[in-house]
Amino acid sequence: MATSSSCVISGFVAPQLRCRTQDSSNRNSRRPPQPNLLRLNSRTSLPPIRFSVQPRSLFSRTHSPAKWQGTNGGGGGLVLHNKRKPCNSFLGSEQSNCITSSLKQRSTIRTPIPRVFLDKSSFCLSRRTLRTASVKHLCPPCATVGPDEPHAASTAWPDGVLEKQDLDLLYPQSLQTDLEGFLRTEIPSHPKLYRGQLKNGLRYLILPNKVPPNRFEAHMEVHVGSIDEEDDEQGIAHMIEHVAFLGSKKREKLLGTGARSNAYTDFHHTVFHIHSPTGTKDSDDDLLPSVLDALNEIAFHPKFLSSRVEKERRAILSELQMMNTIEYRVDCQLLQHLHSENKLSQRFPIGLEEQIKKWDVDKIKKFHERWYFPANATLYIVGDINNISKTIYEIEVAFEQTGSENKTSSAPTPSAFGAMASFLVPKLPAGLAGSLSHERSSNSADQSKIIKRERQAVRPPVKHDWSLPGNNTDVKHPQIFQHELLQNFSINMFCKIPVNKVKTYGDLRSVLMKRIFLSALHFRINTRYKSSNPPFTSVELDHSDSGREGCTVTTLTVTAEPNNWQSAIRVAVQEVRRLKEFGVTKGELTRYMDALLKDSEQLAAMIDNVSSVDNLDFIMESDALGHIVMDQIQGHESLMAVAGTVTLEEVNSIGAEVLAFISDFGKASAPVPAAIVACVPKKVHLDGIGETEFKITSDEITAAIKSGLEEPIEAEPELEVPKELISPSQLQELRIQCRPSFVPLSPETNITKMHDNETGITQLRLSNGIPVNYKISKNESRGGVMRLIVGGGRAAESSESKGAVVVGVRTLSEGGRVGNFSREQVELFCVNHLINCSLESTEEFIAMEFRFTLRDNGMRAAFQLLHMVLEHSVWLDDAFDRARQLYLSYYRSIPKSLERSTAHKLMLAMMNGDERFVEPTPKSLENLSLKSVKDAVMNQFVGDNMEVSVVGDFSEEEIESCILDYLGTVTASTDSKREHGFNPILFRPSPSDLKFQQVFLKDTDERACAYIAGPAPNRWGFSVDGKDLLGSIADLPTSEGELSLEQKDLQRKLRGHPLFFGITMGLLAEVINSRLFTTVRDSLGLTYDVSFELNLFDRLKLGWYVVSVTSTPGKVHKAVDACKNVLRGLHGNKIAQRELDRAKRTLLMRHEAEIKSNAYWLGLLGHLQASSVPRKDISCIKELTSLYEAATIEDIYLAYEQLKVDEDSMYSCIGIAGTNAGEEITTASLEEEEFDEGFQGIAPAGRGLSTMTRPTT
Repeated sequence: MATSSSCVISGFVAPQLRCRTQDSSNRNSRRPPQPNLLRLNSRTSLPPIRFSVQPRSLFSRTHSPAKWQGTNGGGGGLVLHNKRKPCNSFLGSEQSNCITSSLKQRSTIRTPIPRVFLDKSSFCLSRRTLRTASVKHLCPPCATVGPDEPHAASTAWPDGVLEKQDLDLLYPQSLQTDLEGFLRTEIPSHPKLYRGQLKNGLRYLILPNKVPPNRFEAHMEVHVGSIDEEDDEQGIAHMIEHVAFLGSKKREKLLGTGARSNAYTDFHHTVFHIHSPTGTKDSDDDLLPSVLDALNEIAFHPKFLSSRVEKERRAILSELQMMNTIEYRVDCQLLQHLHSENKLSQRFPIGLEEQIKKWDVDKIKKFHERWYFPANATLYIVGDINNISKTIYEIEVAFEQTGSENKTSSAPTPSAFGAMASFLVPKLPAGLAGSLSHERSSNSADQSKIIKRERQAVRPPVKHDWSLPGNNTDVKHPQIFQHELLQNFSINMFCKIPVNKVKTYGDLRSVLMKRIFLSALHFRINTRYKSSNPPFTSVELDHSDSGREGCTVTTLTVTAEPNNWQSAIRVAVQEVRRLKEFGVTKGELTRYMDALLKDSEQLAAMIDNVSSVDNLDFIMESDALGHIVMDQIQGHESLMAVAGTVTLEEVNSIGAEVLAFISDFGKASAPVPAAIVACVPKKVHLDGIGETEFKITSDEITAAIKSGLEEPIEAEPELEVPKELISPSQLQELRIQCRPSFVPLSPETNITKMHDNETGITQLRLSNGIPVNYKISKNESRGGVMRLIVGGGRAAESSESKGAVVVGVRTLSEGGRVGNFSREQVELFCVNHLINCSLESTEEFIAMEFRFTLRDNGMRAAFQLLHMVLEHSVWLDDAFDRARQLYLSYYRSIPKSLERSTAHKLMLAMMNGDERFVEPTPKSLENLSLKSVKDAVMNQFVGDNMEVSVVGDFSEEEIESCILDYLGTVTASTDSKREHGFNPILFRPSPSDLKFQQVFLKDTDERACAYIAGPAPNRWGFSVDGKDLLGSIADLPTSEGELSLEQKDLQRKLRGHPLFFGITMGLLAEVINSRLFTTVRDSLGLTYDVSFELNLFDRLKLGWYVVSVTSTPGKVHKAVDACKNVLRGLHGNKIAQRELDRAKRTLLMRHEAEIKSNAYWLGLLGHLQASSVPRKDISCIKELTSLYEAATIEDIYLAYEQLKVDEDSMYSCIGIAGTNAGEEITTASLEEEEFDEGFQGIAPAGRGLSTMTRPTT
C-alpha cells in the first residue's frame, strides 16, 4: 500500500451515454431538491444554456435546474457553470443521470446561438420526454492522472504529429527561449488529493471536502464497460451492474441511514456509488465502514441469484424499449458513423435484445470473473473527512482480503516504469497470455482456462482514424438517416483528433486560445438572427474531449426547417470560413480574454463551495483524459500566467486549425471530416400543400457545403460595447424624477424594513409598489443571483389571445434589445460584466433571473439591465415572427412523439380543453399580433404584481443602493384596467368518456408509455372547487395514543401552518414513489421506470398529480392497472412508520445539501411578499425542518384524502408505438380534435437529449 499526495480535479465531468441503476431510497433524486413547495421553480445551480427554446416537463411544474443564458463567449455568456457544478474549473460540461448522447456530452467548448434573454417558457408535460439542453464549454482543464495510471496507447498523438506553436516570428530570440521554457513547465497539481494502492491492486483516492457538511461520496469504478464485451455479450456489462447493485443486501441495510446509492455502465467503466451521511443521527457510529462493505459486496462478491437475474432481465428489456426514442436512434446513428472504424459504433451499453434474453447465470458470472477484481478497480472517497489515516485504515479493512481467495490473480507490483510499463505490454486474449497471465481457479467446465488479471485501460482500448492533414485522403460521403418521426433537418460535421493532455502551461495556453477563438464564432453566428426568416434554427460548434471515447471531437451542428436546409448549411459554413480567413479582431481578443479571466477569478473565490460529487466526477473524467488538475486558485493563477503570452496571431492560427476541416473542406491539405451525417424527415409540411415527401441526396449536401465556401465574405467590424446601460447623469435625472424611497411593508404598520436574524432575510417595499427580499450570503464568494417574479403567466391569457404570453416571452427573448442598444451590444455588455440572464413563462408567473458577480460593478450592471427591460424593452416584428414560427413547428411535431401525443390526449381531457395549459395551436398563433403579445406580457409588469428577490455576497449598503437606484426608479404603475384575476380553471366534469384514452404511433420499433393523472389541492390548501382545506384541517383534534405532549404540540402547529399540504404532500409523494418502484417495477416486472409527481401551484387554486410509466405494448395495460392499485391501496396497505421516516430523511437531506446554494435561497424567498400568495410568510422558511419532523402518518393520510384517485376523477392515457399500432395520430387528427372537442394543442416536449434512460427507481 502506497499513499501519496497528488492531484484533484477542479472541473466538470462530461455526461455519458450510459445505463444507470438506482436504489429506491433515491427514487426522486432526479427531481430538483426539496422543499420545492417554497419555490416558483426548483433549481439547484445556475449553468449557462444553449439558445434553443427549452420547454418544460410533462405535467410537472417542478422545473429542471436553472439554465442560465450564455449571452456570449467567455465570461457572462460562457460562464463556466454546469447543471450541477456551479464553481469548478475551466473544463466545463454536464452530468446527466442516465443515458445521454456521447456526441453532446463531452468536456467541451460549445458555441450555441446566443440570445440576450433565454426563453425558458415551459409547459405541463412530463419530465420523461423533456430535458432542457445545456451548453458545455471548454476552459483550461485542471486534471491529472495518478503516478501509475495507465491509458490506452491509441489515444496518444501519432509519431511525427506535434502541436508546437511557431514562436520564431512572434518573439525575439532573447525572449523566445525563456518563453518556450516556461510553456514546457508542468502546471502545479492539487495538493489535497491522496492516492494509494492496496496489495491486491485496488487503487483509491481520498479528497477532504466540506460541501455538503457531514456527508461523503464513495464511488467504486470498475474499469470494464460495453467496449470490453465480445460479440455474444452485448449488454452483459450493464446486466451485471443491475444484478450486482440491486441484489446487494448490505446496500439495502443502508437505506434507513439517509444514504442514497446508484450505478451506471458506460463504454469504458461501470460505477457504483453511495452518497452517505458520515454518521447516523441517533448514534456516533461512523457509516464509512458500512458503505465500504456494501461496495465490496456489490463489486466483488455479488449474489447471482436466478430470481434476481430474471427480474433485472425484464427491467433491462423494458429500459431498452423505453429509451428507444427517435432522439436516441439519431444519436446512435451519429456515433455509428463517427466511430465506424472501431467497436464504439457497435457496443452501446444497453446491449442487444436478442442476446439479453439468452444469457444464463453462468454466462454472466464468467464475465464478472473476467473483469471484476480489485486490480481493475478504483475507489473514490470525497467528502467531509477529517482523518485521512483512519479512512485509509477503513479501506484496508474492507478490501484488503478481497482477491486473496484467488492468490494467483493478484496484480503485479508497479515497476519503476510505472504506467508506461503496464500499457506497453500487449494485451493478450484469455488463454494466450502465457507467462504474463496468472492462473485462476474456476468452477466452470473449462478448468484449464487462464484468465489474465490485468488492469483495464481507463480509456476504451480502440483505434481511431484521425482527422489529421495527410492522415486519411479518403473523403467520406455524407450519410443520411431519414425517418418518419423526425421533424427538422440537422447535419453534423465531425472532426476527430487525439486528446491533448493538459499538463504544461503551453497546453493550458492552447486551450485558452481555442476558447477565445470559438467564443468569437459563438457571438458572430447570432448576427444571422437579424433577418425575420433566418435560414437555420441553430448553429453550434462543439470542441470537446471525451475520455469515454478516447478522442477529441469537433462538431459543427446545423439545424433548420427542412425547406431551408441548403441555405442553413451555406450560412454556417460561410461564417466559419469568415472567422478562419480574417480571424478574431483585437477588440474580440481583449473582450473575451478579460471575460475569461474575470470568470476564472470568480471560480477561484468559490473554491470552498464545490460539492463533493462535482469534485469526484471530475477526478474520474480527468484520470481518463490524462490532464493534470489544479484547484481553482491554482487554475486562476496559471491562467493569469499564460494570458500575458497570448498573441492575436497565435489565437487565429490555432483557431484556424480547429476549423480547417470545415473552412478547407475538399482541399487536399485539409483534415478529412471523420463523418458527415444528416438526419432528416421523410415528409415535410408545405404551406398551401400540406405533407409532402422530403428528398435529399449526399451529393446535394456536399454541394451545399461547397457553396458556403464560395460565398463572398468580409472582415468582421468592431462593435462598440457600452460600459453601462444607464449613465450617471441619466440615473441622477431618474432619482429626481421618481424620488425612490422605501415605504411601510403594509398599511397596518410603519415598519419600512423587516430583518429576520435567524434566516438573514430582509424585506423591503419600494414607493412604486415593488416588494424586494434579499439575503446576504457568503456561500458563493462575490457572487449573486436575482429573480423577478411577475404574477399572471399563461393563466392570464384571455380567450381572444391564446398563447399570447408564451409567444410574447419568446419574442422578448428573441429580440434581446433594450433602449437604444442593439442585441449585440447588450450581449457584449453581459459578457463584460459576467451576467447571465434567463426569461420564462409558466402557467401562473413570468420570471426573469440573473446571475452576476460583484466584481467590477457586476451587480449594478445586472440591476441596470433589469431596469432597462422593465422600462425600455424593444419589441421587434422579426423576433415575433421567429417566436410564432417556433411554436408552429412545435405543434406540428407533436404527432411524431409518442410521449407528447400521449400527454396531449391526457392534458386536454383532464383540463377540459383549456389552451392555457398546452401549446398554442396554429389557429391561435395566426390570431396573434406583435401588439397583442406585447400587451399580454407587459400588462403583467405592474408594481404591486412584481416581486424581486436577491441573494449574494454583497453588503447592506450595496444592495439597497442598487434597489433604490434601479428598481425604485421604475415607473410606478397600478393599471386600474388590469384584472388581477383570470378566467376560471376547471377540471373536466364527470362522468366523461375521456377518462381512458389511447394513442397509437406508427414506428419501426415497439415502445409504450402511459400517464395517469388527477386533481390535487394547491400548495397552500385550496382546491379547484374553491374550498379552503386548511381551515378544516386545523380544527381536527391531535392524535391519541403514543404521542407525547411535545409531539402533539408540534402536530397541532403543523396542522395550523399554511404549509401543511406542501409538507404532507411532499412526504406522500416519496412514499408513493417507493411503493411504485417495489411493486410495479421490482415485484411485478412491468416497467423499468415509474414515477409519481405532484404539481402544486402557488397562485392558482388547484394542483394535479401524474404517474408516468414506461413499458412494452404487451405489458403497458397491466402496468397502468398496477399503478392505479398502488395509488388506491394506501388504505388497505397502511403506511408504515419506517416509510415515513425514510421520506423525511430524504427531503430533509436534500434541504440540508442545498441550503448553502444561493439559487436555493432564491427559491425560498420567492412569493414572500407576493399578494397573490398571501399565505407564505417567513415562518415557511424558518420552520421548515420542524414541520417535516412533526408530520405523522395520520397527517399524511389527511393529505392523501385530497388526492382524487377514484375512478371518476382519475384520467389515464396509454401510448403504443410499433408497426402494428392502431390508428396513427396526425396533425390533421389534432386539428380535428381542436374543432370537435374544443381542444387546442399540446405541450412541447423539448428537443434532443431524450436519449436518457431513467434511473431504475
